[in-house]
Amino acid sequence: MSGAMAGDGPHTSQWQVRLEVTEDGDTTRAHAVLIPAPEVLAGGPVMSADAEARRSAHDPAVPVIGDELAVGRALMDLGHRLVHAGSVAAESAESVRRRDTE
Repeated sequence: MSGAMAGDGPHTSQWQVRLEVTEDGDTTRAHAVLIPAPEVLAGGPVMSADAEARRSAHDPAVPVIGDELAVGRALMDLGHRLVHAGSVAAESAESVRRRDTE
């Protein structure tokens, strides 16, 4: 969350996700990279996640299906990592707040 006070108006930032998808035979791999907004980047690392999808021998060879599955899995992993990082940061901030008010 931003340090803006209530009434200062909405906080807006732009984050980017870069995706690289590679198909090799029956395996599709996705590499997702989350690039935080510049004002956030200084306070945290760029996050990444990898995932893959494998086509079964009896499934049709439709590359977009493997792309969707691998990218979806990578984005879900990235989302879980981001939620975890946010939860850890919130717990840490709450711990500091409690310590400072005691």
